[in-house]
Amino acid sequence: MKRDNERFEIDTKKILTEIWKNMAIILLSGLAAALAAMLLSVTLLPRQYESTTKMYVLAKQESGTVTNGDMEASTALTRDYQELIQSRTVIEQVIVKLQLDIEYEDLLKKLTILAPSETRVIYITVSDEDPYLAAEIADEVREVSAQHIQKVMSTQSVNVVDYANIPDTPAGVGSVKYALLAGIVAVFLVLVTVTVKGLVNDKIKSTEDVERYLNISTLGMIPAINKKIGKKK
Repeated sequence: MKRDNERFEIDTKKILTEIWKNMAIILLSGLAAALAAMLLSVTLLPRQYESTTKMYVLAKQESGTVTNGDMEASTALTRDYQELIQSRTVIEQVIVKLQLDIEYEDLLKKLTILAPSETRVIYITVSDEDPYLAAEIADEVREVSAQHIQKVMSTQSVNVVDYANIPDTPAGVGSVKYALLAGIVAVFLVLVTVTVKGLVNDKIKSTEDVERYLNISTLGMIPAINKKIGKKK
């Protein structure tokens, strides 16, 4: 058991030595992968811009006054409002009004509807390669869905909280994050390769390796002779 522990310690030391010897290659590999990922993300991947508009939906009673029951009912119906916003009726009407050359399913993929818990505010977010078109679609979805909600749910109050903004920077994972992720993956892969190479490499290079692999002691060492020096002499 003691020998196993000693052998494990020697293996660990050998692995760390191999990693240190190849540290330059590991770092350069990570840097090269990061630069390549940044270049590809800038030149090849399409940039997506997100524009968000908000609306406030309140189910009002016939009395015309807002009660606690109205507030609770509006919160409970928020999920229904989300489904209505994503309905085919709303999406196809938006396509017709804006004269978009896109199918219902494709526009639906650009649309994200969120309703934070314990609120009656609905967030409508649209992503597109054109920031101006993303804002235009978001506002149109809000307008059409507000009319559709009032008609279907007999809701009297659908108010605008925020109009859609025109984004000036792309959304999602940026080129820097792509580069960082690629660099980390590259460093990890090279590190694993160096570690495995160090584990399977059983070449005898020192007296310690002789004792380790052959379980015998060395009596002496013959120094290496430089052939060039020998020829000159």
